[in-house]
Amino acid sequence: MKLRIFAAAATATALVIVPGTAATAGGHGHGHYDPCARQANDTYAELLKCVTLKGVLGHLQKFQKIADKNDDAYYPGSRAAGTEGYAESVKYVSGLLRKAGYKVTLDPFEFQFVFPALLQQLTPVNAEYETGAFTNSPPGDVTGPVVPVDINLTGDRATTSGCSADDFTGLDFSGPNDIALIQRGGTLPDGTTSCSFVIKAQNAEAAGAEAVILFNQGNDPTREGLIVGTLGDNPPVTIPVVGASFADGSALAQAGSTAHVRVLPSETRTDVNVIAELPGRNRNNVVMAGAHLDSVGDGPGINDNGSGSAAILETALQMAKIRPQNTVRFAWWGAEEEGLIGSTAYVADLPQAERDRIALYLNYDMVGSPNYIFQVYDADESSFPAPVVVPPGSTAIEDLYESYYTWKNKPYDDAEFSGRSDYQAFIEAGIPSGGLFTGAEVVKTEEQQAIWGGVAGESFDQCYHQACDTIGNLDLGALEVNSDLIAFAQLTFAYSTESVNGVPGKKVPGKPIRLPAPAGPQGTFSTDGGDGPHHPED
Repeated sequence: MKLRIFAAAATATALVIVPGTAATAGGHGHGHYDPCARQANDTYAELLKCVTLKGVLGHLQKFQKIADKNDDAYYPGSRAAGTEGYAESVKYVSGLLRKAGYKVTLDPFEFQFVFPALLQQLTPVNAEYETGAFTNSPPGDVTGPVVPVDINLTGDRATTSGCSADDFTGLDFSGPNDIALIQRGGTLPDGTTSCSFVIKAQNAEAAGAEAVILFNQGNDPTREGLIVGTLGDNPPVTIPVVGASFADGSALAQAGSTAHVRVLPSETRTDVNVIAELPGRNRNNVVMAGAHLDSVGDGPGINDNGSGSAAILETALQMAKIRPQNTVRFAWWGAEEEGLIGSTAYVADLPQAERDRIALYLNYDMVGSPNYIFQVYDADESSFPAPVVVPPGSTAIEDLYESYYTWKNKPYDDAEFSGRSDYQAFIEAGIPSGGLFTGAEVVKTEEQQAIWGGVAGESFDQCYHQACDTIGNLDLGALEVNSDLIAFAQLTFAYSTESVNGVPGKKVPGKPIRLPAPAGPQGTFSTDGGDGPHHPED
């Protein structure tokens, strides 16, 4: 295998790598003596020994307890932004960081707190279905007949339901409380563009509907479950729009079906990001890592994204005594699940001079999925053309992650560099970025099972955005590998970002070793690497 030296010093070619042992579940020392609390942990050997699976799991267990105690009237058992569960998560994280000596800032932002939507079938059966209001759905409370619109529940389930005004011809929307039942999928009449949810809703309102139920297409396993998408910014509709699974949509399509749809008005609330900083010798070269701290409202969010939050928290705590060359900054974002609100507000509020200080941003969203595969954001676009502009320097971050996986004999694949998590605002500001991902709702193939193990035919995380995303919803081996890599990358860039932005740094203490060149992605995806949008538009 071809080897190369990564070096952080200005005289070497890239990044310094120092030998270190992989983290184990052995904890932080024996008895009352904890060497990790007394040493600087400024070498890879020390840091990777002290960032342990036991330490990361301790934070995740705390997040679980916080969620369990959250008796919020609307989102109990969660750590969603705007709830006590999130507030207690902030208190826990910020408290540990302050005790460790970090300068901690609680960075406020406003967001729209969305109350749970209601979808209840009244006839011919009485059943309440899992649902959610589409992002930026207008409020409304409608009880009335359900009118299916050009749906296809059999065969290939191909459909253009609601894509054209003609789909509503001959349907009766003359009553005061008619609910359009529309299936996901299709293209516009010209056949060139996907038919967005907002177009379907707009056509329904123009036909006379007072509410819309948009249910999943059911044409493949990834389009069976509940769909809750977005109507975009300032949608040109005034009626409520809620989502449903394919199965529930099929039930609502029965003859004589009536239903109750309710979307309450959202409420402006204020919450905070947690920002922790460790000053370096170079105050104008900031190495930043982040993970969203909030969960969805339906569960505790232990993999999504307690895993990323806990991994960077343990890394930060174990790095608290180092004196790095570059300034190190960690962020725990709020309201990511509401549309990347906290991170977007943070970057938007930074003056240009402060943005220019940020050398790079590392994003960790879901790093311990139970049916995992290891994935790296595809900055060099070797697998997927990026739908966004990739900031220069991002490929060096990808290379570091991939070389580490190769060093540890861990196969990996690419995830589309899409901006669909909290790195979006950073790349839009031109800041080099990278990150790790272990998969969400996409189904694992037999090819992927042969490489990473697990279960083919099941999603990477069957509890994604559900109540079952608990402390038991993790692959501990994947979490341990990625926790080590997160610590490794943070220490590397804490001493030099020369490979990313050309700013000379210092050698990480310890003896350099040779890292292999990246082995290359496995190439098991034909689309975006499973990093689909949390709130799709079509």
